[in-house]
Amino acid sequence: MAGLWRSYQVLMTRYPWTVQIVTAGSLVGVGDVISQQLIERRGLAQHNVRRTAKMMSIGFFFVGPVVGSWYKVLDMLVVGGTKSAAMKKMLCDQLCFAPCFLGAFLCISGALNGLTVEENITKLKRLWPPVQIANFYFIPLHHRLAVVQIVAVVWNAYLTWKANKM
Repeated sequence: MAGLWRSYQVLMTRYPWTVQIVTAGSLVGVGDVISQQLIERRGLAQHNVRRTAKMMSIGFFFVGPVVGSWYKVLDMLVVGGTKSAAMKKMLCDQLCFAPCFLGAFLCISGALNGLTVEENITKLKRLWPPVQIANFYFIPLHHRLAVVQIVAVVWNAYLTWKANKM
């Protein structure tokens, strides 16, 4: 496992943007698989591969680029590695970025699932408080890369389950 992590870090150093996007898409896909298999208990025969592919595409083309870019902007806005800087980044992330990002994520997944604008708005109104509570709970302050990627699998399973629950 340590060797796998080292290999990942080497690739991250050489190709940071590509690795972040591939990681995001893969983790959103893993989240959907967990959602379908563990939460919804569909079983392999009833697994919706098309849904997993849709969710992975959201990860590759939306989550990875947007979150990766946001973290770069955030590091330019709040400079430093102190506890105070970490707190400022977390507050900025949660108060400015998270609401917009989660709203866009749910709208994109809704659109890919064929929801109308009205259905998407209704779904957002119903889902917003639980999503925000979970989001505030799971965002870490330290060891962002490692912990965010581990938490992302759980978070993506939750978001996928909520986003695809009709």
